[in-house]
Formats: sequence, structure tokens, C-alpha cells
Amino acid sequence: MSVRHDYIAEHSTARSRLRGHMTWLGLGLCASLAGVTLALIGENADAGRQPTIAQTQQELNIAASDTAPTSLAAAYADTQPYDTDLTAELEEKQEDWLTIRVKPGDTLSGLFDTYNLPTEDWMTIVRLNKDAKQLTRMRSGEELRVLRDGSGHIAELRYDLSKIRTLQIIRTDEGFISNVLEAPVERRVAYAAGNIDSSLFLAARRAGLTNQLAMELAEVFGWDIDFALDIRSGDRFSVVYEEIYCEGEKVGNGDILAAEFVNRHKKHQAFRYTMDDGVTQYFDAEGNAMRKAFLRTPVDFARISSHFNLRRRHPILNRIRAHKGVDYAAPTGTPIKATGDGKIAFRGRKRGYGNVIILKHGSRYSTLYGHMSRFARDLRTGSSVKQGQIIGYVGSTGLATGPHLHYEFRVNNVHVNPLTVKIPAADPLPGQYRADYLHGIQPLVAQLATLAEIQLADASE
Repeated sequence: MSVRHDYIAEHSTARSRLRGHMTWLGLGLCASLAGVTLALIGENADAGRQPTIAQTQQELNIAASDTAPTSLAAAYADTQPYDTDLTAELEEKQEDWLTIRVKPGDTLSGLFDTYNLPTEDWMTIVRLNKDAKQLTRMRSGEELRVLRDGSGHIAELRYDLSKIRTLQIIRTDEGFISNVLEAPVERRVAYAAGNIDSSLFLAARRAGLTNQLAMELAEVFGWDIDFALDIRSGDRFSVVYEEIYCEGEKVGNGDILAAEFVNRHKKHQAFRYTMDDGVTQYFDAEGNAMRKAFLRTPVDFARISSHFNLRRRHPILNRIRAHKGVDYAAPTGTPIKATGDGKIAFRGRKRGYGNVIILKHGSRYSTLYGHMSRFARDLRTGSSVKQGQIIGYVGSTGLATGPHLHYEFRVNNVHVNPLTVKIPAADPLPGQYRADYLHGIQPLVAQLATLAEIQLADASE
């Protein structure tokens, strides 16, 4: 069973001003907008049980925050998606634009030769920045739009990086300059909920979520839930997130604004909040940070093939040898993430561990990642890494019977079980934001509760 519901919140691209304090201020208004629909999606759902629009509006009748603007569109009335001064004159001569469609096997240099465009122009352009470098990786079916000056050189070039982002290269007296133009978009708030009977990915797909959103949902709760070990049939989730539309067409998904995950009958909730310094984090209903000092698992959705066991018989050596870590079976090449911020104390080959990285996390904690097939680029002994950063890839180097990650956790240089060790908490929400946060999440708390009620009622039928 899964539930999905969406409606339009009148957002624009310049949303940072509204989000400076409360991402969700406009959400309280959403329950009263016309056109609310709720679709029950799932293998056993039938049209006869779908609630009407009026019923759904009544169920989601959540009062708007007193501080919310009466119109989200009005909050952005004085913003512009980008400055068009540099191209206003050029836009007047649309008939002069040359449209080049990329065909299989085409290269940027070949296209410039075909259309008699100067070689020195493309060689200069691709060196401008990373966005311009993408011109060398164009795919069949994509287009370049080129405006030439009187001498045949490029006056302006445009290339769509995505459905809403366009690379713009303009010739000036000082040389080429690069801009990225973003088309105006609207953000629609959407809901999804589902019950897990086999895997999070399958349940998320039934609920209408993409694999990317499922991964982001797992990341939100990744400090409290081990998605390789803790997930059980009957667990359930609810998500409030954004969908991004451009000219009426959906072009992608935005942020998860709030989420609930019930794991083994224990409820976890998370709410997105942006502080004055621009830092955005997820906090629970009491204002405690979802982020902890360490992630529970270094490999997403892997299978535990061997637990922490000080009396384990080694599968290759065939003798009792303490297994001072946890093994995660996964295909060769699966990314391995640093479970906490730290520095690389060792990177190289170490006896039975094979290719291994050891991270130091301050003076008390260290973690070890063994049997890697290869290391991530640009990482050396002494390099600093961030929590969640990819440091290597699963392999079977050293004494390994198959591809897996061997992961160890040490406190004061003593091995402890990574699955049961008490993980240090991160700092809670700063006190000056607490009242604002607790007041602002109330509409989202109510919306998650409504979704859970509908979900449970449907499951009991």
C-alpha cells in the first residue's frame, strides 16, 4: 500500500529569502489551496476506496502559520531569475542564430569545423570553467545555439545543461565570459507514504518516489537506522517533498521538507530547517539534530555477511580468530563512505585487510575500512574527509572469500561492535532558533500524522 498526494505551492526560483528561517512557512497554506488530490497507489488499492477532493481537504485542514505570507508568489514579486542585460541586444536578432544539432559521433571540434567556426574559439571556451567543459561531453540529440559576429567569430553560444539551466558564453572586449541562466520554476509540495514488505526501494517506487529520493530518505535517517540490518516488513514511511516544474512540465525533485520513518514500531521524524547563516540541517520534533558524529553504516543497502564476533572461526585460516568488525557483502565497486569526519591515518595495503583505509576521528575514535578494490581519487595519508564522503570501493583484496567491506570501530584503540556502540550526538538546534522551529514545524507534524492515519486505516481494511 502507498499513498501519494500533491498540489501547487506558488514558489519561484528565488526561494532563499523565504527559506532563510522557515522552509515550511508556505506549507501551512497548502492544505487550503484548491485542487488538492490524494491518490492511493498500491497493489491492493482500488478506485472505490479513494477519498474525494473534499474529504482530502478536510483531512488536511491545517491552519497556516500566523507569520506566513498571504501569498508565496507575492513574497517573490521583486525578484528576477537572472540578469539579461548582456544579451538583450543579441536577443533582438533571433533570425541570426545558428542551431547545431549533435549527431552520433560528433565532437565539439568537428562541429566547429563543419560550420566554419574558429578553432581558437572553442579551445578558449572549454577552458573557462567546469560548466563550459561540459561542451566536450555533448550527447546525440542535444543542441548548440550560436550567434556569430561580422568576422565569423562567436558572439554568443548557448547550451542547455538541464531543462532549467542553460550555459551562456558571451564575447566581451576582455574575452569570453560564462553565465548559467536558470529558467523560472514553480515548486509543488508533494506527499508520499508507503509500507515496506521487502525493501525500501520497492516500497518507495510503489509510492511514486524515485530511487534518488529513496536514497535521500535513507540518508536523513541514516544516523539512527541501519538500512542494511534494521529494516523489517511492516516498517512504514511518510515524506513531504518538493517537485520542480518549468512551464508546466515536471523537471525534477527538490528537497525533502519533512519525513517520518517507523522502524520496528519506533517512530523517527525529521524536519528541514535553514538557519541565518545559510546552514540547513534536519532536526527531530524536539530540535535535536538528526546528524550524529557517525553514520551507522558505511555502505548503502549492503547485506551483513559476518557480525562482530570475538570467537569466530576464520573462513580461510580455519581457526578461531576474533572478528573485530562487521562485514558488508556488496558487489565489487560499490562506494564506501566515511562514517564520520576525520583524517586518513593510513592508506595502503595491510596484510589480511588488503587495501585498507584507517580514519582518525579526534583523539578517541577511529574506523577501519578493509578489502577495498580501489581507493577514491586524491586521497592520501593525512587527507581530511567529511562524513558521507566516498573514500573507496568494495572489493575482495587481502584474505577475503568474496567482495565485501570489513568495517571496524574503535574507541580509545579498543575494538567495539559498530552495530551496538552508542554514537555521540551532534549539537542540537541553537537556542535562538528553537521557538521559531517548534512553532513552524506544527503544520508538518499534523500533515505527517494525517498521512499515517490514512495509511493505517487503509492497511487495516
